Amino acid sequence: MVSLPIFIMMIGILTSVSHITTVPWNNEPTNQSVATLTSDTSVSFSNPNQVHLSKKGDYKVKEHHEWFTATQESTGDKQRISMLIREPVGASGKLPAVVFMHGAGYGTSDNSFGDVANDLSSTGFVTVVIDKPVWNTSDLTRDYPASAKAYEQAVQYLREQDNVNPDKVGIYATSESTWISAYLLEQDKKIAFQILLSPMVNSPRHSLGFLAAQDFALVGANPGYQSIVRRLFSTDAALFGLNNIDIDTMKASAYAIPTFVAYGSKDVMTAQVEGTQEILKLAHQAGNWNVTVRNYPVANHVLRLGDEAESGTPLADHYPEDMTNWAVGQVNDLTQTTERVAGETIRQSIAVPTDLHARPTLTIYMIGVHAAALLFMLASIVLSIIALVSKVKCMIKRKGRSLGFAHGFGGILLMITGTTLATLVLFISGLGQVAVGVVKLAWGGAPEPAGMIYWSWPVIQIVSTLVVWAWSRIFGRLFEVASLRGLTKVHQGGKGKELSAEEESMIREQKAKPVLASTRLGRALFVVTAIAMFCILLVFAFWGMFVY
Repeated sequence: MVSLPIFIMMIGILTSVSHITTVPWNNEPTNQSVATLTSDTSVSFSNPNQVHLSKKGDYKVKEHHEWFTATQESTGDKQRISMLIREPVGASGKLPAVVFMHGAGYGTSDNSFGDVANDLSSTGFVTVVIDKPVWNTSDLTRDYPASAKAYEQAVQYLREQDNVNPDKVGIYATSESTWISAYLLEQDKKIAFQILLSPMVNSPRHSLGFLAAQDFALVGANPGYQSIVRRLFSTDAALFGLNNIDIDTMKASAYAIPTFVAYGSKDVMTAQVEGTQEILKLAHQAGNWNVTVRNYPVANHVLRLGDEAESGTPLADHYPEDMTNWAVGQVNDLTQTTERVAGETIRQSIAVPTDLHARPTLTIYMIGVHAAALLFMLASIVLSIIALVSKVKCMIKRKGRSLGFAHGFGGILLMITGTTLATLVLFISGLGQVAVGVVKLAWGGAPEPAGMIYWSWPVIQIVSTLVVWAWSRIFGRLFEVASLRGLTKVHQGGKGKELSAEEESMIREQKAKPVLASTRLGRALFVVTAIAMFCILLVFAFWGMFVY
């Protein structure tokens, strides 16, 4: 009679939290596609004046390093950046040039773009690959405007070289750097052309929200884990001083120049259909109709065939030839004769979640409940260590019980705490396995059977519900023992029958007996641990564990 109302109240609170923190998400339309005009990805141009068009491999390539210093204006931090410059041996006159822009990670001039930079240089281009400008930033705090200025320094370096045509300098941007290229093209109107590899067209919040939601589904994660994406990408990052997540990348100036866009059909990170549509729309707004889109079968996010985690993974078939032929045609001001959109049919499984936005209240609650859980868990650990030391001392000195738990509450507390923590470990393990599966998928690996990442969610839901019931039974038992001790009764002095001295003595004796534990340490350990476990349940509720 007591435990059931307590259980209903507790489960009601947790279920309400799960529903209140739910973020609506519309995946429609699903299974979008853009039919290409031909499966042939080759690029060719009308050449009435019979201009010599160099091909990949026409020139040998020589390399040398230069250095410059890039400054992050917001902090004043400086980074000495290496530039690896590749030049075609024997090429005469003023040559076209390309600056390469890094995607995610921490690439250097020596370990990035080696094959594609060599391909372009063997075609007659001077190419520059620089160390990724990162200063003291992380992936979360990356300074995109400052990065754009660092790449601009590399562009200016090329323009100042005697063997480079300053009007024929383009960029090669991949993935994350297509956010940076939007800033670069806004400040430098003289960039001649751009090659975009798997461009992230939408803002980071929308692009990464799409990536996570799609990949969680592809690896077979339970829909419960997918709901975590909605809450996570509704975080108001500005509260932490992080402003990158909502940068404005949808600018017509970002696509105002001749643009070559390359996708891979196995790319699970990029919204290709909506990306293509937005690029064409923005380019046309800027008056640019010179946009070529190619989708390569079997290729992944970085246009490689196979798992990018393995060394030596080759580029997609025909991509190096198509890309270099397009660049040669552009710098010679020729008119393209092949189809603008070609290759494999462009597909996209779900819509980009453009309705995602920062939710300050949700973020503040998230911080509060996670901080409370962490603090009370730390306090519980400290008290547990003190209790363990105290128990060891009592055992050595044979002084009896150090905590003095009554009515078996010590054993019950240990069992329920262990169950709650085991559920937390299962939750973290399941989420970790989802993350590992997404990373492997992103690098071109094949999805593995779902297994734990599917069944762990309903198991955690069931165990969490049982844990709530167990806690309600404990609280009910506490109330029962307190009632037997007379602690829940209010003595009405001066009314009714007066109690005898013997009865008063018995009542005092009953009240003196411990309800929970005979020591302050035992009572403190129980209360703090109970609060910590309830905070963990609130964490589960925040992430949607109690949405049935």
